[in-house]
Amino acid sequence: MRRSVAAAAVVVLAGAGLLGTAGSAGAATGTAAASGATECSVAWGSKAKSATNATSAPLKNITTSGTTCYDRMVFDISGARGKLGYHVGYVDAFHQDGSGERIPVKGGAILEIFVSAPTHDPATGRQTYAAEAGKSLPGVHLDGYRTFKDTKFGASFEGQTQVGLGVRAKLPFRVLQSGDTLIVDVAHTW
Repeated sequence: MRRSVAAAAVVVLAGAGLLGTAGSAGAATGTAAASGATECSVAWGSKAKSATNATSAPLKNITTSGTTCYDRMVFDISGARGKLGYHVGYVDAFHQDGSGERIPVKGGAILEIFVSAPTHDPATGRQTYAAEAGKSLPGVHLDGYRTFKDTKFGASFEGQTQVGLGVRAKLPFRVLQSGDTLIVDVAHTW
């Protein structure tokens, strides 16, 4: 009896698009990813997306994963409460926040991501995410990704962290929050 109830729950969750596949960045959600369907429907658009909230909780890590329909970047801001602030949009060139220095990013388009969280603990000054300006994100390897082509760390300046994400082309993207993580998904196609 318990097996049939569990099996029914899996079928219901999969049908509702709530059952995902695990990746290094967390669960990927969506009906296509859950059911294994190869047809992807995204209506996210490619215009800039923003939320003006801020947190004093620091950025701890950045990870990536891929699904059938999109590539995903996840910003771990452990301990953040409430809505997270961000600004994500396409730019012609990636310039370091603060200095204005140009940082080359490979790909057909550049998605500039600002997350309203520093890379250090404001109470102690201790670094929480060890990245260097102009360098690739530590621990992020993009071999085999369909859409993601390059990453560059811009800066952690005045309470926000800047990342340049090189993508194959100017493609639709979305920004989501799940608990204390900020998620940026970039579709493989229109």
